[in-house]
Amino acid sequence: MDHPTTEPSGYAVDDLIARDIDAYLDLHQHKTMLRFITCGSVDDGKSTLIGRLLYDSKMIFDDQLTALEADSKKVGTQGQAIDFALLVDGLAAEREQGITIDVAYRFFTTTARKFIVADCPGHEQYTRNMITGASTADLAVILIDARKGVLVQTRRHSWLCHLIGIRSVVLAVNKMDLIGYDQARYDAIVADYAEFARSIGITRFTALPISGFQGDNVTTRSAQTPWYDGPTLIEALERVEIDTARDASAPLRLPVQWVNRPNLDFRGFSGLIASGTVRPGDAIRVLPSGKTSTVARIVTFDGDRAVAVAGEAVTLCLSDEIDCSRGDVIAAADAPPQVADQFEATLVWLADEALIPGRGCWLKLASQTVSATVQAPKYSINVNTTEHMAAKTLDLNAIGVVELTTDKPLVFDAYADNRTLGGFILIDKITNATLAAGMLHFALRRAQNVHWQALDISREARAAAKTQSAHVLWFTGLSGSGKSTIANLVEKKLHALGKHTFLLDGDNVRHGLNKDLGFTEADRIENIRRVGEVARLMTDAGLIVITAFISPFRAERALVRAMMAAGEFVEVFIDTPLDEAERRDVKGLYKKARAGALKNFTGIDSPYEPPEAPEIRVDTTRESAEQAAERIVNHILGNRLAMI
Repeated sequence: MDHPTTEPSGYAVDDLIARDIDAYLDLHQHKTMLRFITCGSVDDGKSTLIGRLLYDSKMIFDDQLTALEADSKKVGTQGQAIDFALLVDGLAAEREQGITIDVAYRFFTTTARKFIVADCPGHEQYTRNMITGASTADLAVILIDARKGVLVQTRRHSWLCHLIGIRSVVLAVNKMDLIGYDQARYDAIVADYAEFARSIGITRFTALPISGFQGDNVTTRSAQTPWYDGPTLIEALERVEIDTARDASAPLRLPVQWVNRPNLDFRGFSGLIASGTVRPGDAIRVLPSGKTSTVARIVTFDGDRAVAVAGEAVTLCLSDEIDCSRGDVIAAADAPPQVADQFEATLVWLADEALIPGRGCWLKLASQTVSATVQAPKYSINVNTTEHMAAKTLDLNAIGVVELTTDKPLVFDAYADNRTLGGFILIDKITNATLAAGMLHFALRRAQNVHWQALDISREARAAAKTQSAHVLWFTGLSGSGKSTIANLVEKKLHALGKHTFLLDGDNVRHGLNKDLGFTEADRIENIRRVGEVARLMTDAGLIVITAFISPFRAERALVRAMMAAGEFVEVFIDTPLDEAERRDVKGLYKKARAGALKNFTGIDSPYEPPEAPEIRVDTTRESAEQAAERIVNHILGNRLAMI
């Protein structure tokens, strides 16, 4: 074998271990670490290549290598073939068990560098897993099967790597042994990929012909490709520069993970430094509050530090007792990040169900979690042609540019400047499933130009003038369940008691405020969002607001609940079975829906999601409308929701 077995100091590995174990350990401690991802289409040979890297790197670094070579090169080669086959068989067994649909992380080392490789699935339906692996990677090894050339998934993964901010790309044209090491075929693939790469902004990449199975140009140069004079894959991985200097020289950003206060004499703010350098005495600003202070101490597990840089987990103690909690960001005082609640972003949609514009979800960015709504895409991107296409939604694995709004200000940087404070995920509020990964571009100008106006008369003062507390009674149920009838009776009873109320009815608001909306899922979501905003304004006026809407989706009812102060939102479920509501059919709507003349009708061809824990439940098959209204009013007054 021709693998080197010496460290840069000149000692053989086993000799260095024998001579100075501390020097050996110190050498490994100070090696740089490269995190990279292997990606590409299904069956491009990722597992085999990783097996080859793991095995050959061990052979490079094995402290028994000298003894093996001394015994017999023939026996050593035979042993290598057997061991490599077993390793690849093990990786194949993982694949057969479905393990590699998730991201598998492998560690290996050479004499020059340590590596963590994220083995990501090539299946289109598991693109979300590939993004997970790429999110922390410094380099991407994009594999192409030499027999197949550049495929759709090759382009999609290249797009995603570029969007996520990976700037170092290795194009590994694999399985060269299966095409007889044909240079013309290799050159054609590289030229095809280069044309696509330029169109999406990848300006540089390293291409090389390999065979993961045979080992050609993986860790040693292959005699089968005399026409190739570039680096081996391991050389390319060892030589690539890791841009840590840029992170360290950028402005300080530390998203606060938790407040550390073990006793009254100590108060620190812990987290991972996303970018920048910090020292005691540095001026800082806490966002979104904007409060300023200076760093008093940098505390770590190993004691106080004089300096800390990007990538290190620390606890900062400040000179002043200012308000700072999880989700806040400690930043350089003279170069703070932005704060806004409306943005443009690129989204990679990861859910099986398509994006429903306007539906509320959780947005998680660093240690911040806020409620967000996504508007219909400005456009989606064709990964084959890079064309911008008109789109009303985003399907699984689609990439699009959107505008989104959050319910409270978000501390952020553009993703191009800071991956930690610019990258986010969207999470379904009901299932907690990941919906999308996103990259923030900028805050919308209107978000910077619109500010809350301070008012002298508070909502509490307006309610007190009416001798009541503001609340929302949200009636929900199927069409024909009795919502409007019972809601009207409740308002009459409250009015008779001198309460100030207003009833928002589903049909009535569609004559004016929501006359432009239809009955698609997206329009229904927007209908409820608008009504929720109106109800919130009315509670600011101190009113008891009563609403009667089918409001079929839990997510939108939860969105309106989140708009209100704690305890103000009272969900009233008019629980009438579908067959009973259809039997009544007061407006003849069920008959039209059954005949196909009325599309997207709740209970027939559009779902209704009943409340899981309403404050009040009314079974109209057991209770009259008058009895239900009386019970609802008694519940309200008995729970002191409206002052007597």
